Amino acid sequence: MPVEDILTRGERSGLIRRLTGKDLVGFGIGIIIGTGVFTLAGIEAKEHAGPGVVLSFVIGGVVAALAALCYAELSSAVPTAGSAYTYGYATLGELFAWIIGWDLLLEFALGAAVVSRSWSGYVANLLGLPPEWFGEDATVNVGAILIIAALTAVAVIGIRESSWVTNALVVVKVAVCVLVIVAGLFFFNGANLDPFVPPAQPAAETASALEQPLVQVLLGMEQSMYGIGGVFTAAAIVFFAYTGFEALANLGEETKRPKRDLPVGLLGSLIVCTLLYVLVAIVLSAMVDYREIDEGAPLAAAFQSVGQPWVGALIALGAVTGLTSVMMVELVTIGRIGFAMSRDGLLPPKLSQVHPKWGTPHRMTIGGAVVIMLMAGFIPISELADMVSIGALSGFVIVSLAVPVLRRTKPDLHRPFRVPLSPWLPILSALACLYLMTNLDIITWLRFAAWLVLGLLIYFAYGYRNARLASRD
Repeated sequence: MPVEDILTRGERSGLIRRLTGKDLVGFGIGIIIGTGVFTLAGIEAKEHAGPGVVLSFVIGGVVAALAALCYAELSSAVPTAGSAYTYGYATLGELFAWIIGWDLLLEFALGAAVVSRSWSGYVANLLGLPPEWFGEDATVNVGAILIIAALTAVAVIGIRESSWVTNALVVVKVAVCVLVIVAGLFFFNGANLDPFVPPAQPAAETASALEQPLVQVLLGMEQSMYGIGGVFTAAAIVFFAYTGFEALANLGEETKRPKRDLPVGLLGSLIVCTLLYVLVAIVLSAMVDYREIDEGAPLAAAFQSVGQPWVGALIALGAVTGLTSVMMVELVTIGRIGFAMSRDGLLPPKLSQVHPKWGTPHRMTIGGAVVIMLMAGFIPISELADMVSIGALSGFVIVSLAVPVLRRTKPDLHRPFRVPLSPWLPILSALACLYLMTNLDIITWLRFAAWLVLGLLIYFAYGYRNARLASRD
């Protein structure tokens, strides 16, 4: 699709420009800081990297920053709903656009479902709610369903209201992260950081062959844990903690000055979150021996182990607020991705209709929320968290490649922000994302392949015949 068409239709989409750079930074921090800082740091330290999980967060942050630079150039030059999907459409064609849009829907829908179940468990722990209705042991996770329903109402009423809720939650969440860092320094034990990267050792006997990282299979290596390989495996998994910043690029048609504010929101929120992640990981690794970290609530348990349960209670409160803001932004993002795909004819046209009063893609938002509630309420999907990482990384590969392609096909396009050292840096970004993907296990790749096959069937059965390009031809 010509870039000129994308820019023109953005001005007549019906979406209302209400967001500022400050709002976008709040949205970015709101969706990035969540499950990663409250659970993944401890789990990956114990299972794969030891104290080296700090390096895993640094690696994940660097790869995310490379992709964010590519997002910043594309989003400032082509501010539109749909982000990576639309960029793929403009540069690589309709089929690639469908694949990336389908992957993004997977990433955000599954991410929201996982986070809503985590939220339900934290709330049950805080308030002593019945486990048969809340948490992972519930037959029907009512708490997960109710929070998605409530946040969907906010997302449908308006983007400005969504940003107010998100920004308020972000303040609480960042304050709790700072508290963890400052309080944890009083219980810093350097002995727990030695060895910083534990030596590699064979995987547990109970580990399945399908749980082996793809890169180990390709190189003919034995299944192992810890060591440098463990650090990179943990980096691929904790990348889940960075996913979401790309959601900001979906808000290009609702931002007052997108060519300035989108790069500020993307890079600003990522820098803040990377710094907080690394500092929290250092504190956690120094407070507790990595072999003794509690996987359920690592930060809260760490402070309880040093006789500070009140800090653990505040961390639980921060987890509830943090996870709430993540779900809020994911619901907003799903609506915008589906809106863009529907507008192009790849999904039914009713999904791109904007509410006459609230100016939001209400049908797509509600439809996506229903699917999320079904998954969150009835399916224990914590083991599918890796799917969020592989969906996001595949999207980043396409975005990275789109930068040099658009530079060649549209050299005169105004780019308020330009990726330095192009095309080498975008190519490095794509290769780094691909390498992290190979560090995910075989079962994740099989599930990802099944999702892609399903998406292609839908595309050739409906999207290919009804797309705007097909109808124009």
